[in-house]
Amino acid sequence: MSAIVFYNTRTRTKQDFAPLQPGRVGIYTCGPTVYGPQHIGNLRSQLFADLLKRFLLSEGFAVEHVINITDVGHLVSDADEGEDKMELAAKRAGQSAAEIADKYTQMWREDRARVNCLEPERNPRASEHIAEQIALGRVLEEKGYLYRIDDGLYFDVSKFDHYSELARLDLEGQRDVQRIDAVEGKRHPADFAIWKFAAPEVRRLQEWDSPWGRGFPGWHLECSAMSSRYLGERFDIHTGGIDLASVHHTNEVAQSECAYDVRPWVSFWMHNEFLDFGGEKMSKSKGNVTALSDLVEQGRDPLAFRYFFLQAHYRQQQTFNPEAMEAASRGYRRLVALVAELRAVPDSADRDAQAPHRERFRAALADDLNAPKAMAVVWDVARSDSLSPADRRDLLLAFDEVLGLDLAHAVPAEEISESDPRIDAMLAERQAARERKDFAGADRIRDELAAEGISIIDTPEGPRWSRE
Repeated sequence: MSAIVFYNTRTRTKQDFAPLQPGRVGIYTCGPTVYGPQHIGNLRSQLFADLLKRFLLSEGFAVEHVINITDVGHLVSDADEGEDKMELAAKRAGQSAAEIADKYTQMWREDRARVNCLEPERNPRASEHIAEQIALGRVLEEKGYLYRIDDGLYFDVSKFDHYSELARLDLEGQRDVQRIDAVEGKRHPADFAIWKFAAPEVRRLQEWDSPWGRGFPGWHLECSAMSSRYLGERFDIHTGGIDLASVHHTNEVAQSECAYDVRPWVSFWMHNEFLDFGGEKMSKSKGNVTALSDLVEQGRDPLAFRYFFLQAHYRQQQTFNPEAMEAASRGYRRLVALVAELRAVPDSADRDAQAPHRERFRAALADDLNAPKAMAVVWDVARSDSLSPADRRDLLLAFDEVLGLDLAHAVPAEEISESDPRIDAMLAERQAARERKDFAGADRIRDELAAEGISIIDTPEGPRWSRE
């Protein structure tokens, strides 16, 4: 059986994977900053981490997966200036930061469930781990890595020789192009906040007492503090989007390796590439954001988006457009229909006949989670004339335990629709309301049907319904 190899951003190479503790894997994934809805680009980082977790579970490892919730300390600028994203969202909405955090955390959890992500073992909030963050800051201060200015307490990157390693940063170049609006008093543009002081004339929604004065933690501190709380001062894998490598993850490495006297702090850094929209990075500032709820509103099955994700390697940029999404939807529907037929065949499988296909599938994922290659094995099996229906069924359902497409339960689109003149008429009325953009009226009809135990599925062919 081939070794498991993962690409390590820190070393820029594929390396054989072995956990620090035999049979157990600790994974930390950077989760959402819950100041607004997450878009499907953000969701890609969750799907990638879920595929990683599912594969390791299939290999027999016990996996402890921690995903944080950033609900304090993430400023609108990576240069440690501007307002906290949570504070800004709360002011705009006229709500408390806790209300904003609760709302968007729930939306994020619902999106993860819709695309069939496994629940993390831990899902800690930064605001509930202030004591751990202060304690970590105290250790760094005692070891001489911090300095104080009017704005807050900062980490001196010149005191950590390996600061530029993870993202291959040009620190001298950063100094040469230091922004004129950077925080006054910082010794180097890359120095980052450990604790920010609350302005005396401003009462923030989220601030705490600390040994350095009233204020709030820097964004980077939370991940080091919470990962060590739940995974230990060294752990196996840290995941996140590639955009986090140059600042957030680099700063995590610096404060963690200095505080805990370990190197490396994390054995494997695994980063997913961007999801592009029209050839660009999807971002709120560009106005090209698509949320999972938008796809559902268009009649897409959320698991068709998971199928779309599996068509590209996690380290490749993946372009999202209506044509690509429609192709993924068709592919997913075909696969669901095929497996639904196979689920009814008698039990007469031949494990020996299945073995080569199981090994090909495993080998694809053991080679740095090569999902497109694994999907090719899926379709080879699905179309195979040499395998019995029972073997095809067993293989496809076994593969899906890793892929997460819910093939054991998914219902083909043509089997979802039922017929009842009254309900059909209400459905037609709802569709007409949506077309004239009377979304309140459409939602009212949906809620009335839901109260009767009627579930509506919006598909590219039109709305369908079923009794729950």
